[in-house]
Amino acid sequence: MTIIFNTELLKLMKGIASIIGEENIVFWENLAASQQKSIQQATSAVNSPCIVYPHTQTQLSQVMTIAYQNQWRVLPCGSGSKLNWGDLAKGIDIVVSTERINQLIEHAVGDLTVTVEAGMKFAQLQGILAKSRQFLALDPTAPETATIGGIVATGDTGSLRQRYGSVRDQLLGITFVRADGQIAKAGGRVVKNVAGYDLMKLFTGSYGTLGIISQVTFRVYPMQEVAGTVVLTGTAEAISQAASTLRGSALTPTQADLLSAQLVSDLGLGTGLGLIARFQSISESVKEQSNRLLEVGTKLGLNGALYADGDDTDIWQRLQNQIKSPHTDSAITCKIGVLPSAAVEILNQVKIGLIHISSGLGWLQLEEQNQVLELRDRTQNHQGFLTILTAPTTVKQNIDVWGYTGNALPLMRGIKAQFDSQNILSPGRFVGGI
Repeated sequence: MTIIFNTELLKLMKGIASIIGEENIVFWENLAASQQKSIQQATSAVNSPCIVYPHTQTQLSQVMTIAYQNQWRVLPCGSGSKLNWGDLAKGIDIVVSTERINQLIEHAVGDLTVTVEAGMKFAQLQGILAKSRQFLALDPTAPETATIGGIVATGDTGSLRQRYGSVRDQLLGITFVRADGQIAKAGGRVVKNVAGYDLMKLFTGSYGTLGIISQVTFRVYPMQEVAGTVVLTGTAEAISQAASTLRGSALTPTQADLLSAQLVSDLGLGTGLGLIARFQSISESVKEQSNRLLEVGTKLGLNGALYADGDDTDIWQRLQNQIKSPHTDSAITCKIGVLPSAAVEILNQVKIGLIHISSGLGWLQLEEQNQVLELRDRTQNHQGFLTILTAPTTVKQNIDVWGYTGNALPLMRGIKAQFDSQNILSPGRFVGGI
């Protein structure tokens, strides 16, 4: 990454300081090493890099108004835990963090909804909801540090989508600051039809290219009584049959994934490919469903194990850490989508991989860029996709991060132009250099 120190921009930052206070502007030399590394991994060039921290939506609006008037290129973020996802942003002037816009607005316990500002940490929100025996049914990367706004902006969820769907399925309302500094809202606290763009869906996974999310409303769910996890391991053919049987059965797991052989081994779960399924309900239901899946495994000659209580929670935490934390600095973390029937074939080609049994979405950790290109061809042959989330900067400079081959780029560029006509928000980070 190239760092260009723009003295004129530094002078103009006094206008920002008058709004948010000098203590809420942190320049490059005062950034923590981890923050410098995160920005370096996210951008191709930065002009006089600094992070600004507005404390309210109004302050955020005023900051963006100044940025718009001066045509500064802005890289929005929350805590920065996923700042290095997607393509390299180009020519960034300032990084704007919503981390300090983090208040609980309303928790309507009876309505099963919660409204929070975008900078609230996911773990903090879960702690608030837990007091009412409720939870937000997402399992994002880095839950202790990830902010709610960042989760929505990257569409980041995990295995819980088996039962509860994706981020956009649970989002009821959104407030965001436009590129010109105006505050806009969509949706509310109830599910309703909308006219024009469905902004909740449009902003989910938009990587900060359309506006800066400042507040969201989610539906939440009651906590279940107990949980139990079944793990089946064995041959690829038998695991594929077990997954097909589970998909076609009356069993209702909240999480269900296929695991690569190396991942199974690293977790100490056995040998061969794996199928892991979690059931959460009343005690009798969890026992019944777990035993049924174990019986399926026995009939197919698979090894089966049941994890309950603390062991159940531990195995899912370790799985998240293994699949979503790069093992080396050179590792390439990818998001994949294939037909569920092709998942086992893909997992046989990689060391570290996980694919959800119903959606065919998952994560892979690859070792070099030729492997990315080879697997991308395979997934596209199965009507799927493979995109790079994290990788060394040189890799992102050499190959297309998104690998998009559809025909919607003109439409996406048109939407970008409507929301951000000056192209100042996360320029170059999204599909097709948007």
